[in-house]
Amino acid sequence: MFGKRPGGGAEVAARPKAAAPPMPAGSKPGAVPPPATRGAPPPQVAPPIVVDSRSEQYYEIKTTIFNALIDTIDLAQLAQLDAESAREEIRDIVNEIIAIKNVVMSIAEQEQLLQDICNDVLGYGPLEPLLARDDIADIMVNGAERVFIEVAGKVQLTNIRFRDNAQLMNICQRIVSQIGRRVDESSPICDARLPDGSRVNVIAPPLSIDGPALTIRKFKKDKLKMDDLVRFGSISKEGAMVLNVIGNSRCNVLISGGTGSGKTTLLNTMTAFIEIDERVITCEDAAELQLQQPHVVRLETRPPNLEGAGEITMRDLVKNCLRMRPERIIVGEVRGPEAFDLLQAMNTGHDGSMGTLHSNSPREALQRLESMITMGGYNLPSKTIREMIVGAIDVVIQAARLRDGSRRITHITEVIGLEGEVVITQDLFLYEITGEDETGKVKGRHMSTGIARPAFWERARYYGREKELADALEAAADK
Repeated sequence: MFGKRPGGGAEVAARPKAAAPPMPAGSKPGAVPPPATRGAPPPQVAPPIVVDSRSEQYYEIKTTIFNALIDTIDLAQLAQLDAESAREEIRDIVNEIIAIKNVVMSIAEQEQLLQDICNDVLGYGPLEPLLARDDIADIMVNGAERVFIEVAGKVQLTNIRFRDNAQLMNICQRIVSQIGRRVDESSPICDARLPDGSRVNVIAPPLSIDGPALTIRKFKKDKLKMDDLVRFGSISKEGAMVLNVIGNSRCNVLISGGTGSGKTTLLNTMTAFIEIDERVITCEDAAELQLQQPHVVRLETRPPNLEGAGEITMRDLVKNCLRMRPERIIVGEVRGPEAFDLLQAMNTGHDGSMGTLHSNSPREALQRLESMITMGGYNLPSKTIREMIVGAIDVVIQAARLRDGSRRITHITEVIGLEGEVVITQDLFLYEITGEDETGKVKGRHMSTGIARPAFWERARYYGREKELADALEAAADK
């Protein structure tokens, strides 16, 4: 269950190392550094931020007690207990070991030691303090000795370490096994999620050369709402009202953006405008959307088994949705031939469907949709595919991550129609960068393009939202 017991010196070796001495004089540029310097970070990397401030003596004591615990405890019996009972069992045994070995520790240090060992055996080990922080957006583990985090849009090296790659791999296995998946040499790539919906990706040796690479995209404990995006400056108040009308009027929406631009967060906020009596079905590779409506069916893809059979793809899920009497279909990310089935669903009465897609602009998003359908093996003329896109997609919302790490909604763009073989779009809102302040933060403003009556006006009027739409567009134009 917990893997082989590491050697006695493994934990000490994995702790933060002291500053390494410089290379000997006369060394060649490509020479391998002496053993004392191999663990030192490259000079171009900033010093790690202190997340773990425990002393060297603490780690030596922890190694001794952890090894004694593994020799003492019956892991098979422990696996049959629930989490709380297992923690109590571990705490009792660790307290006995501390007493037997006459370890001198303060009450606070002893409590911290108990917590750390419980996390190592039952939880996520050194990741626990990072997962507990709500200000961290991403956790990136590059092997046992290098852990990076993203805070406020900036990536920072931490001093968090694992005992060795075996402990890191054990924690990766623990994460992915919670949703019935596996990661090993025969299946070294895996997408998974944490219980709170945070996205997890693991790539293991032999594909990852320097040990397992674990990436966690954390979700905040308090789910963001559109008002929060307005407060952060991601969208203006008037733009937020337009998005409210778009979501409530059951426009088909495509959310486009680059990696880390906030597409999933924006999709979550857009789903807040869905009426509570609508039946919504979500399709995702790893279920991370968290809708607040009572009538939601969540579907998740499945990788192939050891024999290479049993795979359930995104396209299988989207096709099956059509037999489940959905009112809205939401696809976590469109990345393949399922684009064709989603467009068909949007064109056959499932108004208000939504999806996200990787792209750098609204026009590129539509081009990517076309290319994904073409790569799916559909022998259709380009004009026919574009007619499907124009008939299906009403609005493209573009999210972007700016150079200072902030996230902004840069375009709210309508898909108008087709002229010849060219898809015609018009922007309702744009984000204009005006400069940066003395701290390096990008300054800008959301501006209306002056369109007073968008193409989805009649749809808004059908749902009784035309006055709010008109007021928001007029207020934005007056700024």
